[in-house]
Formats: sequence, structure tokens, C-alpha cells
Amino acid sequence: MIDFETQGNIAVMRINRPEARNAVNGDVASGIEAGIDRLEEDESLWVGILTGTKEFFCAGADLKLINAGKAGEMMTPKGGFAGIVTRQRTKPIIVAVEGPALAGGLEIVLSCDLVVASKESRFGIPEVKRNLVAAAGGVFRLPRVLPRNVAFELGLTGDPISAARAFELGMVNRLAEPGSAYEAAVELAEQVTANAPLAVQKTRQLMIDLVDADDEEGITRSGEAMMELAGSEDFSEGLTAFIEKRPPVWKGR
Repeated sequence: MIDFETQGNIAVMRINRPEARNAVNGDVASGIEAGIDRLEEDESLWVGILTGTKEFFCAGADLKLINAGKAGEMMTPKGGFAGIVTRQRTKPIIVAVEGPALAGGLEIVLSCDLVVASKESRFGIPEVKRNLVAAAGGVFRLPRVLPRNVAFELGLTGDPISAARAFELGMVNRLAEPGSAYEAAVELAEQVTANAPLAVQKTRQLMIDLVDADDEEGITRSGEAMMELAGSEDFSEGLTAFIEKRPPVWKGR
């Protein structure tokens, strides 16, 4: 249900359950968790891309499992729903969206770090239309990335917004032509992997941890991270490459 491949320093995870609009079942959830495990454990992999098929990103949870009282099959020990929504990790993941990302599909998107979307894609949490709640992050993560009233509208009406609207409001990083979201995500991933992987990981974690911190804590934590990086091999390489006017050769250590 999850195809995994590598492209240089990039790990690619593709949800491949088109007969069910890529809805999450046990195989999808365990496959995403396993893919993130590989990304985290392999020192040569610095960024992940999570995507779906050309027609659909993900229609959310498999409602047949919920109706049968088997919602637990869509949960994993490390990642919770879909193997990702509660996952603790160090490396950034870019999500590439074609088609609808609805309900749990949007909650997967909200669990990633950067979003690339086809102009034909759309985003929504329609749970209220089925007497459900977006319980895998939608109700609290959506207001973090959208203006409050827009997030409330999505939650209370259950109606989706277009990729263009999501881009205007800052939830989507880049818009792509239909069918090319994955290629645009690779371009973005290559921009990230051109940088020092340890610095990228530190920066990501600091931005998550310090979003609501006061300036004193922010300065202290940032300085501590800088000192940690100063003890790495890549610290010297970055400065030397700048002085020698050449591209750095990162080792990730």
C-alpha cells in the first residue's frame, strides 16, 4: 500500500491504494510508519516526500473500518493515525498533493512540514457531515495554519477549499500544474538537501518548539543549538566551502 524509493538524499513514500481513493487502512498506516522509520534511520536520507497517486492524495480514514469498529487498525504505535499524525521525528517531510486531501487526508497533510499542491487539489475536514470529529489533528492544527475564521468555516460546514485559496492563506507553500505536484516537491526537496542536514534538522525542531516561546528562551535555545552544530564535521566544511568559494560537501555529521 506504500511504495518506497530513494532519490539521492530524498526518501519518497507513495500511498498506493487507488481502488479506495487512497483511504487509510492498516496497511497504509503501517507502511507510512515503516517509511518514516527508514527515513529517520538512514543517515544518507535527509528529506522525505509523502505523496499519493495522480488522481487522489488521500480520502481519509477507511469508513468501512470505522463502521465495523476497527478504527484501531488505522493506528500505529509510533505515529498514531496513518502512522504519522503523532510521530516524533527529526527530518522534514514535504507532502505532494494531487486531487482531494480530505478528512484524515488533510490531517496527514497537516502533520508534514511543507506542502506542495496541484492547482486542482482541495482540502477539507468534512467529518461533521458524518457525525464525526476530525480527531487526528484537524480541529487544532488547522487553526494554526489558517486564519481562525477560515478554519472554523471548514470545520463547521465540512466544505473544502481550493488549493489556490489554501495557497493564498499560507497553508500551501507551492502550487503546481495538475499532475506535477510530485515533481515540484522534488524541486523543493532538492533546495532543502542543498543545505547542511544537521542545521536543517535543528532549525526545524527549534521552529516547532519555540513558536510560542518568549525572546529569552528563543535566544537561549538557538545559542545552544549553534554550539552543538559547532562540534560537527559539517560546521568546518560550511565555513571552508564559503571561504574557498565552492559548494559544500555535507556529510550529515
